[in-house]
Amino acid sequence: MAENRRSSLITQGVARSPNRAMLRAVGFRDGDFSKPIVGVANGHSTMNPCNAGIQPLVDRAMAALEAEGAKPQVFGVPTITDGIGMGTEAMKYSLVSREVIADCIETSVNGQAMDGVLVCGGCDKNMPGGMMAIARMNVPAIYVYAGTIKPGKWKGQDLTIVSAFEAVGAYAAGKMSKEDFVGIEKNACPSVGACGGMFTANTMSSSFEALGMSLLGSSQMASPDAEKAVSASASAEVLVNAIRKQILPRQVITRKSIENAISLVMATGGSTNAVLHYLAIASAAGVKWSIDDFERVRRKVPVLCDLKPSGRYVAVDFHRAGGVPQVLKMLLAHGLLHGECLTITGRTMAEELAAIPDAPRRDQDVIRQWDQPMYAQGHLAILKGNLAPEGCVAKITGLKNPSITGPARVFDSEPKCMDAIMKKRIKPGDVVVIRYEGPKGGPGMQEMLAPTSALIGQGLGESVGLITDGRFSGGTWGMVVGHVAPEAYVGGPIALVKEGDSITIDAKKRLIQVNVSAKELAARRKKWKAPKPRYTRGLLAKYMKLVSTASLGAITDGDL
Repeated sequence: MAENRRSSLITQGVARSPNRAMLRAVGFRDGDFSKPIVGVANGHSTMNPCNAGIQPLVDRAMAALEAEGAKPQVFGVPTITDGIGMGTEAMKYSLVSREVIADCIETSVNGQAMDGVLVCGGCDKNMPGGMMAIARMNVPAIYVYAGTIKPGKWKGQDLTIVSAFEAVGAYAAGKMSKEDFVGIEKNACPSVGACGGMFTANTMSSSFEALGMSLLGSSQMASPDAEKAVSASASAEVLVNAIRKQILPRQVITRKSIENAISLVMATGGSTNAVLHYLAIASAAGVKWSIDDFERVRRKVPVLCDLKPSGRYVAVDFHRAGGVPQVLKMLLAHGLLHGECLTITGRTMAEELAAIPDAPRRDQDVIRQWDQPMYAQGHLAILKGNLAPEGCVAKITGLKNPSITGPARVFDSEPKCMDAIMKKRIKPGDVVVIRYEGPKGGPGMQEMLAPTSALIGQGLGESVGLITDGRFSGGTWGMVVGHVAPEAYVGGPIALVKEGDSITIDAKKRLIQVNVSAKELAARRKKWKAPKPRYTRGLLAKYMKLVSTASLGAITDGDL
């Protein structure tokens, strides 16, 4: 029962009676002091649909923990919702909140010497932040995802939140009526739950199944559905068993299980943000994993699922078609999954998948048959070149031609770029550069969903490139390259690009370069001056001082 962990808190008899007295005030009785104390990290928030359905799941988990002989104690965890903050100053807090969430969970669990923790979250940074804390603390833990939203409907078409962003560009370009513009906005989000495509929240939650830290089949359930609450209860039961058997996160989160998770991300067409987040999770777990490992996995794993943003289907369709377990079994059957990896249930991944068929049902096409993949190789390519010596991430699915060479259109912030797009100043063949939006420069690596969606809405998704030292939403697609490192704020080469410079993005060659001589770039570097920090006090200022480069995961707890 991990009593050594709690011995200083409540199990040393008379000497610790004041501790017991305080716990009696919150409901402990004589028999409770021998039970494992299990923290329940509650991300419930009424501010966003992603987290607004969490409280019923927490209630079910708490009841199940009690029934299994544990003593659950709930504590709150903050959340920031990208879709609401997108395109505003508030968006700077999104990636920062990943670190805050990890720190909050670590503080609560370690500060109260809890024996285990069940983390329940919904929006994008809830998942990586929670898993980073779990890996750091290394006490028995399980992740419960709040569930996906159901698709909206307008004139027979499935909608996601990205539909609303793309409608902005289409309406501004005169390609959409006001009726459709308003209809999409009013109907895009019909229920609680996280954004409904294979965007960042669903990417991370599904990958946690592959990692072994969430129950198989739980990540793509719709948040309002009864089965989601049942899975929360089942997760609590599994956690108590893990506490009794002392199954620890670092036994589950290994180099091989992270490779399983990334294989799942590639097979499902997941978010570019998975690169940033798994670098951070690996660091927290003490696992050797670099940005080049993503490219190694990409080359051997096909894209098997036809999911939004570049595909046709949403998360609930994926779930009905067999979901994550089906894709994992296909990978296992073809030698692309480490079946020997331990899961939080105490069984191996292969044992967990034993009852799943090797091939998907033929009455659906959400999950393709193995010999008919969407793409023969994964979609998240790591590019390098004189613009990104440390690497950057390109999402290359859904493109007819994954290469472009064109004149640079340079903007030193996202709002300046968005203004140019809305005024139709970006033309086919241009390569848009948005810089000083990196981990330190932003700070916080804002997501560029607004400009990329506006470009797609204007019909420029295939003909305009966009590179940035910031990030992209999981809902982004097109000729986009993010996480360019080193970032502009620290003098990375992206800071030296001038308006009109020729830039090449070539996903096939994994190349990103500005077609300017090394001599010219050196001359520009001598003239470059670091900008003044955008914040000098508060959380964002602290983050700027601590955060690493994106190629290391934009972490704040590295070698300080």
